[in-house]
Amino acid sequence: MRSILRTRTLTALSATALALTLASCGSDDDPGGKADTSTGTGGDTSASVKLPKLDGQTLEVAAVWTGPEQDNFTKVLKEFEKRTGAKVNFVPTGNNTSTFLGTKIQGGKPPDVAFLPQVGVLHQFAEKGWLKPLGADAQAQLDKNFDAGWKELGAFEGKQYGIYVKAANKSLVWYNTAAFEAAGITDTPTTWKDFIATAQTLSDAGSPAVSVGGADGWTLTDWFENVYLSQAGPEKYDQLAQHKIKWTDPSVKDALTTLAELWGKDDLLAGGRSGALATEFPKSVTQTFSGDTPAAMVFEGDFVAANINADTKAKLGTDAKVFPFPAVGDQAPVVSGGDVAVALKGGAGAQALLTFLGSTDAAEIWAAQGGFLSPSKAMDQSTYKDQVTRDIAKALIAAGDDFRFDMSDQAPAAFGGTQGVGEWKDLQDFLKNPKDVAGTQKQLEADAAKAYKNG
Repeated sequence: MRSILRTRTLTALSATALALTLASCGSDDDPGGKADTSTGTGGDTSASVKLPKLDGQTLEVAAVWTGPEQDNFTKVLKEFEKRTGAKVNFVPTGNNTSTFLGTKIQGGKPPDVAFLPQVGVLHQFAEKGWLKPLGADAQAQLDKNFDAGWKELGAFEGKQYGIYVKAANKSLVWYNTAAFEAAGITDTPTTWKDFIATAQTLSDAGSPAVSVGGADGWTLTDWFENVYLSQAGPEKYDQLAQHKIKWTDPSVKDALTTLAELWGKDDLLAGGRSGALATEFPKSVTQTFSGDTPAAMVFEGDFVAANINADTKAKLGTDAKVFPFPAVGDQAPVVSGGDVAVALKGGAGAQALLTFLGSTDAAEIWAAQGGFLSPSKAMDQSTYKDQVTRDIAKALIAAGDDFRFDMSDQAPAAFGGTQGVGEWKDLQDFLKNPKDVAGTQKQLEADAAKAYKNG
């Protein structure tokens, strides 16, 4: 029986508070940071965690990251290698993480450690006996550095299997300041109505208004979740996340209808709907902050910063700024996500890597690279590469246990976490034809009912 994930509202991350902190963000060169990318130590060479010697051992770690995100994580692994003597090979899983890992496990060749981007997959893997519980040292790091809400997300039926070492605030809109200035826009939108009006003003001024990475279906689930949480409210959000109400519910109709106000207007989307469907997430960022006619806005989480830093010349806090996802209902939404590190093999190596990943040492090395957000309450916040991320991270930590987790990541992978099927595919079809609200609801419900029954 799948355990029910208890979710919460991100009350501490009010739109007003977040807007105030983000409005004061400095540039990428803010002197408050302690980034030391040359050594990969975050500027502090003292170790907060003891690790065993693993000379001669080779470990394999699998995660979805590629490009800048993979490069940044590799610096964390290099430090682990330096301290333990082990060699660590990184294997990208592709977007179908659960399928990739399931095939590896069933073939008898699982990686030692894997990062799962969906809590629903953690539940499925734990139920099948594919995960190893945390050892004492890894548990000690978890207890010391993380709040109870994050600990709960990595547990299943009373056993702790994972550590959420990488978090995300998925309720952010990043914007090109030059495009806003050219259109004469001085204030960022706080409501959905204002957001659509702002997009139209930008479009009329000659800028592609909104860049959408529709080729990656997960970005579309994030659009839906933010609109739905703000419009339908947290109780409905939890009910839909657990499939206690159907996707044919009127609240889903309202959210899809709202999304269609943007997705149904080709002139507001970079490349129109067809262009959006052909645009993968990294390109959705780069085409907002580079090129001859950059788009003005791109919606996605704090991890957008990694792509801005690595793939464009834009400077965070000056060329690239951010505002909270606009309120559709009474309150602006804040949706959180994250990647949980789990052990798929027994032995000292896998547990040592989990112990290190749960430490403040690893978090601070990672933070110094940029494009990373940690739910660790104990890490040195000044190690974040830029003031933009520093303020987003402070707001996340201030939320404590009060957060609402990504809906699709709570679902069985067949519905909420697999490329080309389920919610990802259904929302891509909706982006292609935003007039078909009823048909989209019917397909979403059919796919959800099948996945929750089997998952």
